[in-house]
Amino acid sequence: MTKMPHHPRERLLDLFPPLSPYATGFLDVEQPHSLYWEQSGNPDGVPVLFLHGGPGAGSSPRHRRFFDPDHYRIILFDQRGAGRSTPLGCLENNTTAHLVDDIERLRVRLNIEKWHLFGGSWGSTLALSYARAHPERCISMILRGIFLMEQPEIDWFLYGIKMIFPEAWEQFAAMIDPDHHDDLLNAYYALLTDDKDPRAQGDAAITWALYESACSSLIPNYETITTEEQKSHATAIARIEAHYFKHGVIAPEDSLLNDIDKIRAIPATIIQGRYDIICPIHTANKLHNAWPEADYIVVPDGGHAALDPAIRSRLIEATENAKTIL
Repeated sequence: MTKMPHHPRERLLDLFPPLSPYATGFLDVEQPHSLYWEQSGNPDGVPVLFLHGGPGAGSSPRHRRFFDPDHYRIILFDQRGAGRSTPLGCLENNTTAHLVDDIERLRVRLNIEKWHLFGGSWGSTLALSYARAHPERCISMILRGIFLMEQPEIDWFLYGIKMIFPEAWEQFAAMIDPDHHDDLLNAYYALLTDDKDPRAQGDAAITWALYESACSSLIPNYETITTEEQKSHATAIARIEAHYFKHGVIAPEDSLLNDIDKIRAIPATIIQGRYDIICPIHTANKLHNAWPEADYIVVPDGGHAALDPAIRSRLIEATENAKTIL
């Protein structure tokens, strides 16, 4: 099903008020990883799992606020190497299959029978991967900024974006010797995994993170990275993204689109910004064509970021609508 988008002048929904977790902990998985998790909202509410993007971006307190805390039992966790999970930036035993298993372990650990899934960008990849493996555990899915971890999407991130953000791409490419501009991924990967040169590693990580940030919002957001915490976060996300882009690409014969029949009966909403430059609408449209039963919402004034006002509003509308799904 395709839904007509809101007119840009319609009232936009805001995030729910800030709230604190009522429970936190760490889930021990394969060495050396320990995964941070938290619960907020209503302990007796309907469980919803927030799957952060990146891979490697981690969750934040704002992510709790997409959900009505009176209705939902809100579960956030930081994936391997991300956020408050340890070791930060670790690439060992860090694959999509590991993360899918982690989600299922967390479900068992929290004694949850079924839950809603909410994920954007890489979070949509992970939600689709988990639902394919465990469809009986999914009440519904809310997916934003669709990403399938396929090679054309990686090539777009590394090269295609320069058609829209040439100045951001030029800064991104300037970190690498011009002789290697035709192989930016391997050049960056070498820098990001070279623990013998922490300065070069840090510079590469900051440049990678700023490139992605500059292209994520409808109105370009040129952030700065100055604090040690920001630098550590940038290193984690750049290392893990480069790791997945190099080692975790899904081949056409294994595409998530090939297994839609396994999840077709799960109620789902696909929310896509028309001007999403990180995850262009072409991929969301492919998912929509393969899965026409899912609600497909194109946001005419939306980019990639979940907190772009128009995207944020449609996400909150989706979580409100999901209250009726049992």
